[in-house]
Amino acid sequence: MRQAHGIIEVDTCGQGLIEIGDVIAAWVAAADMRNGLLTIFCRHTSASLLIQENAAPEVRGDIERYFARIAPEDPVAYVHDHEGPDDMPAHLRAALTQVQLSIPLIDGGLALGIWQGIYLFEHRRRPHRRSLALHLLGE
Repeated sequence: MRQAHGIIEVDTCGQGLIEIGDVIAAWVAAADMRNGLLTIFCRHTSASLLIQENAAPEVRGDIERYFARIAPEDPVAYVHDHEGPDDMPAHLRAALTQVQLSIPLIDGGLALGIWQGIYLFEHRRRPHRRSLALHLLGE
C-alpha cells in the first residue's frame, strides 16, 4: 500500500460551482497508482465540495439558486456578519453540503459516473483562493 498527499489551490471568481475534476484527475495521474481511495478535503468554512451533474450547465444554476433561497443574504436574519452580508449564509451553505469527498480509484481512473463532475462550491461573493488537501491511499 502506498500513499500520496498534497495541497492544491483553486482560485474562484465569486459565488458558484467551479468544476475541478480535471485538476484532481491530473493530480491522481501524477501519483501513479492504479487502485485505491482518494480523499479531497476543503480547508474552509465558507466553501464546500460536491459531486454533481456535469453535462447540463442548467443544473449548476439551479443548485446555486436553490442555496440562495434556503440560506439567503438577509441582514436581519443572522447575528454573525463579520465579513459582510454573505458571511453567515456562506457558512450555512457549507454546513448543508460537505467539505470532504471520498472517490474510489479503479484501474487508474476516478470511479465517477458518466454524468458526475467534482465541484468546488464557492459560497462567498468575492473571489478567493481555496485550499484543498488531497490524500490517495492505494497501489
